[in-house]
Amino acid sequence: MTDVPLEDDGFDLLTAKITRDRGFGCASYKEKCVRRRIAVRMRARSVHTFADYGLVLDHDPHEYELLLDALTINVTKFFRNPETFAAIDRELVPALYARVEPQLRIWSAGCASGEEPYSLAMLMHRFASTHGCRFDRVEVLGTDLDIASLATAERATYLEPTLSDTPPDIRQMYFSMQPPYRIHSDVRARVHFRRHDLLREPFPESQHLICCRNVIIYFDRATQESLFERFAEALLPGGFLVLGRVETLFGPARALFAPVDGRERLFRRL
Repeated sequence: MTDVPLEDDGFDLLTAKITRDRGFGCASYKEKCVRRRIAVRMRARSVHTFADYGLVLDHDPHEYELLLDALTINVTKFFRNPETFAAIDRELVPALYARVEPQLRIWSAGCASGEEPYSLAMLMHRFASTHGCRFDRVEVLGTDLDIASLATAERATYLEPTLSDTPPDIRQMYFSMQPPYRIHSDVRARVHFRRHDLLREPFPESQHLICCRNVIIYFDRATQESLFERFAEALLPGGFLVLGRVETLFGPARALFAPVDGRERLFRRL
């Protein structure tokens, strides 16, 4: 089986079941993406119709965990897209430390197994240590829908492939010498994780920086527009939003932001 037939009416019944059973809002995601990822699990279980796959979910609760992991796209690494992190380091980190608030709140939305929020914390720590700033002002929150990924993030130990884009100086400063690589305690202390559903739950408030990269693209246009506006509401004036390089602002939210680095999708809340 190369894919699931588009004509199969069982798709709507299956996605309604997934939403009802596990609260995952399939309808807000692009249908093609959902179909493709469900098809991967169907092939793995050797079933050929949506109805039969629904029966698999009924009789094997562990399959739901595997399906939700496939649907939530948990592929990442430290400093993924190094040019983006270089722009964050150059343009955003100094601006954040220049703010007068006693705390600097950073939210990594859709953080998967934690590499992005830890990467942001490392940049903030490095700047603080070289410019005499207080790193204890920084609070980094990583959120995701997938509990297993968040458990990996909490452990803060990683294998070699996740470090392939990490600058050598940062690797030396913030990771243990031998695998599995443990993150330095000063960074771990400022990063926290919790489960969060972007579509169903309130956003953390009064944020100074929100990173939501390579997540928005999987939602339909109406959901994307809604999320952009909610990100704007969650940011303090002058706060920053970072999107993935294949994502960009559109709709009413465009009037709420000014570009900082258009190529790297860095925006400032007006």
